[in-house]
This record gives sequence, structure tokens and C-alpha cells, in this order.
Amino acid sequence: MDASSRAPLTEREALGLGRLPGADLLAGAVDGHVHACPHINSRSLDVFEAVRQAAHAGLSGLGLMDNFANSAGFAALARRQLGHLGVDVWGGLIMEPPAGGVSADMVRIALAYGYEGEGARFISLPTHHTRHIARLEGRSPAYVEACFEVPERGLPDPLPEIFDLIAASNVVFNTGHVSGDEAVRLVEAAKRAGITRILVPCSHYDENVVQAVTSLGAYAEFSFFFATHATQAGLTHVDTERHTVPPVAAPSMVQLIRAAVDERAVLSSDCGVFLLPPPVEGLREFLLLLETCGIQRAALRRMVADNPRALFRVRTT
Repeated sequence: MDASSRAPLTEREALGLGRLPGADLLAGAVDGHVHACPHINSRSLDVFEAVRQAAHAGLSGLGLMDNFANSAGFAALARRQLGHLGVDVWGGLIMEPPAGGVSADMVRIALAYGYEGEGARFISLPTHHTRHIARLEGRSPAYVEACFEVPERGLPDPLPEIFDLIAASNVVFNTGHVSGDEAVRLVEAAKRAGITRILVPCSHYDENVVQAVTSLGAYAEFSFFFATHATQAGLTHVDTERHTVPPVAAPSMVQLIRAAVDERAVLSSDCGVFLLPPPVEGLREFLLLLETCGIQRAALRRMVADNPRALFRVRTT
């Protein structure tokens, strides 16, 4: 048989997933942290490609994150065009300044933004425009001062109003990239406001913080990005300046995951940046890496499928 008469490769075959270790862990998996939306960094794929690859790999859900816009609109478009592939796609609002900042009005818009009457499925505090991250990046004092911070007492306006909106809509509150102490205070305040779905990015925290937020009922998120070589390269996230974030060695991340217990941990790729493989492959590598470091397969399944499915109310077909 010559090359011209061969059947074309399926996307799964082209990705090599069928023959790679750990590919079976992707069946039914949920990746709630994918950067496929337009960005000032190069993306490895667009939203439609991300959904198609997720479908071919057997994923059941995909969450789109965007530092510059409410991604619920991209998700609504993907559901309308590619819903037949069986992947539940959702978006939300990261309250970075380019996306409107920490604003109750922007949250209202995000919660209603879509085609089918469903808007944002998560609302996140800033992931880069926080004083915690600004200090890690070595930003100027003026820049740091303008960034978001949670005071030791009380909540800054308009956060109480935003919490009420999140609670009423029963969507996920993501604490963003704040300090560990701020994250604990935010989870406590969110619970008092009646928010029941809370996600805390925990890759850079210590075990005490992880235990504190999960004991309060929040989910702790651990992402592949922070265990990769992409942390060594200066990247643009919210402006044209390039900055790095500290890497997290896989064995250290495993200790944090164990502090969370697998019933309260969520795994994600955080892929889409051009330096990393596409999200599906990044998630496979992450799961295999964690398994190699001692996490059992049953626990991996809970953290990559069951937990995020419950947190984000993933619709299965």
C-alpha cells in the first residue's frame, strides 16, 4: 500500500495518544485550566482545536481561561459549533484589569454572557495583577501598590457584592494568585457569604495552607505548568513585560497534593502557552509524572475526573 492510499490519521493517532502511557487516564478527564483564547503570548492552539483534541482524547470537560476577556463567550461559541463532540466547554471571568478589573458590573455581565442562557461558570480574582505576584515578579513599588490585595481585616469593596453574585449563581469562586494567608481569609469569607464552590490554586503554597483551605471545603488546584520548563522563560501575562514564576518540583507538588487529600484536589494542565505541549498532551504528561512520583491511579482519576466534574458541574453525554 502506497502512502497515497492510506486512510488519513485521526487526530488521536496524529497526537500519538493511543500508544502512549497514561493515555487511558484521559478518558472522562476534565481539564478546567486551558489557555487557548487569544493572547499577547503565542498560543499552541485555538479554542476549536483544543475542544477537538479533548474530544479525540476522551476528555469530558474543558475550562477556558483568559487574562484579557470573559472567556464565557468563547465557550458558548465552542459549545454551539462543536457540542456534538461531547465535550462540555465553559468559561468565566478572571478579574484582571484588561478584563474590567475587580468589578461587580463585570461579574454580572460574565454570569449572563452566552448563547444558551448560561454565562460564566467561574469568577476568579486576579491571577497576575495581585500584590503577591507583583512582588514575586520584582515589579516597581508603584505597580505593586496598584495591585489587588486582601487586607487582614474585612474585604475590600466591591468584593462583598461580588461574593453575593457568585453565591446566588452557584458558580465557582477562584481565589486567584494571592498569598497563602490571603487565600485562607478569602475561603473563610466566601463560605460566610454562602459560596459553596471554591477553587484555590495551591501549587506555590505550603502544606499548612493547603490543609487549611481544603479543611474549609475548598478544592486545591495543582497545575502542570508550574512543574515544567516554561517557568524558566520570561513570559508576558498581563502586559508586555516578561517575567518568570518559581518552578515547583514534582515531588514537592506530590507532598502538597497529599496534604490536600485526593478528595479535595483538582489537577489541570494550565497549558496553551507555546513553550508547552497542547493541553491534552500536557495533561497526560502531568498525570504520568505524578504517577511516577507515587500517586496511585485511583487517586489520579478522582483528581482529574470526579472532583473537577463535581466542582464545575460538568455535563456528560
